[in-house]
Amino acid sequence: MKDIIRKRVASLRNEIKKTGIDAWYISGTDPHSSEYLPKRWETREFIAGFTGSYGMVALTADKAALWTDTRYFLQATEELEGTGIDMMKLRVTDAIPPEKWLGMNLPAGSKVGLDAQTVSINDFRNLHKGLLKKDIELVETSDLLEAIWENRPKIPNEKAFELDLQYAGVSRVEKQQKIAEELAALKADLHVVSMLDELAWLYNLRGSDIPYNPVFTAYAVVGKDVNVLFVDPVKIDEGLKTKLEADGIQLKHYNEFYNYLAEIAGKTVFVDPSTLNYAAYSALVNNNEIVEGTSIVAILKALKNETELEGFRSAIKKDGVALVEFLYWLKGTIGIQPLTDYEMGVKLAEFRSKQDGFKGESFPPIVGYKSRGALVHLHIGPDDGKPLEADGVVLFDSGGQYLDGTTDITRTVALGAVSDQFKTDFTLTLKGMIGLTQAKFPYGVKGCHLDILARQALWQNGMNYGHGTGHGVGHFLNVHEGPMAIRLEYNENLMLPGQVLSNEPAFYREGEYGLRTENMMVCVERETTEFGRFLGFDTLTLCPIDTSLIKVELLNEKERTWLNEYHQWVNEELKPLLNEKYHAFLDELTEEI
Repeated sequence: MKDIIRKRVASLRNEIKKTGIDAWYISGTDPHSSEYLPKRWETREFIAGFTGSYGMVALTADKAALWTDTRYFLQATEELEGTGIDMMKLRVTDAIPPEKWLGMNLPAGSKVGLDAQTVSINDFRNLHKGLLKKDIELVETSDLLEAIWENRPKIPNEKAFELDLQYAGVSRVEKQQKIAEELAALKADLHVVSMLDELAWLYNLRGSDIPYNPVFTAYAVVGKDVNVLFVDPVKIDEGLKTKLEADGIQLKHYNEFYNYLAEIAGKTVFVDPSTLNYAAYSALVNNNEIVEGTSIVAILKALKNETELEGFRSAIKKDGVALVEFLYWLKGTIGIQPLTDYEMGVKLAEFRSKQDGFKGESFPPIVGYKSRGALVHLHIGPDDGKPLEADGVVLFDSGGQYLDGTTDITRTVALGAVSDQFKTDFTLTLKGMIGLTQAKFPYGVKGCHLDILARQALWQNGMNYGHGTGHGVGHFLNVHEGPMAIRLEYNENLMLPGQVLSNEPAFYREGEYGLRTENMMVCVERETTEFGRFLGFDTLTLCPIDTSLIKVELLNEKERTWLNEYHQWVNEELKPLLNEKYHAFLDELTEEI
């Protein structure tokens, strides 16, 4: 594979030279700013061989580099070895971002090219601004990979399907009306929507264009009297087309999107510069007034309605049943029958698949045994599974897609003896998860204000983890969604009632082990006092936490009480749904400490 990558890089350099530019930038995403990608836009993996879900690449005539974040530092180093592509760190102190690296490796007067359809407005501006300091020009080019990618996959054409109102809770007509109200408040006429999960939510449609993400490839332009969905006609069958048109939605071909934008004139158009691609912005900017902000659809989508929240609770109960059955099976298998970490992930999906409304996994399962647990987003294929033994711990991060909701959970469980140091690390990390769970905070608080609650016990012991603490979770949609997040970096979007988020502090000792405990939670109203509204979080996830890994003396009374009450709740919710043979096992897992 390394030789193939080197040949591809050489071929791309030839295309760069032919185009008359000095370097080319690859965003690593698609025209919709997707995290997980259709095969056609797996450009980062094609050119570098890196299989992580985040990263970008830049090539000059004699140098190449790939940037990624802390989740993938170890994985990227391994996968890039021997390719001639350097691994560069992002989201850490003293990181050298792509624009700075290009400025260091190109002379003044150089030209850097990119495909503007796959770069957001913000990213284009950041690159442009950084390169301008070094007198380097940023230019739009065609997609140069087209010339070197033999048999490149086409844009997916799987059928979209309707998510019934019994699951969605609000009709697409009502959603358009709400967007029109928000636009009126912004004095804007139109909203351009390009994120695939936003489109799926807006139209109460789902698809299967991207593995693990029930979305379909499309764009939309929405306003008070305008609702145009740009989608390949093969995706929409006649019955669905009739329904959409009856709801006032005009269907146009996916390929007509940029020409349609170019014909809009004299309007005030609202765009999200963090997600809309620069080519779409270019088509609009000369003939219209542009208003920028966080996508209206993203904000509304994150505020789950009561039907969606009930769906989450239903999906999480089914997930909890599958997880208890899986843990029972795991305990009866380890040390008795041969089992690899890859097979463990497959078996976990098998238990989920028995549940009603299961539509697949919500992301590739991460199974980290012993030292592999320190690889934060490890992806194991069938050919590189490693045996699990009755020793140490295994971390598994997984989730399911159900018609009524999406799940995401991480548990770290003992397979055998563990060190005293591990128990200390596990307990300090668990204290962070409980601390964030118990947060009570005034309206107006952002995720970066809460992140410390998950890290405090670790920081006090000179420890830390590099990734974020919490991300939004979609409703039978993407397992990672915005616009809010709980992480150290500033994010202007508030914590608001109805948002569903993960809570996943972690700790990793490179070469030894990794550990993480993750629950999903929903932001809720707590009380209103003379000092204002106060919010908090209610836990959603139902699955025991391995108490054999806890140093009880490191927990304070409030933390112990929370854990015991959580386990009592898990027992009460899941036992009636489980076959009797699992009852004693569940009692054991949820025993008071």
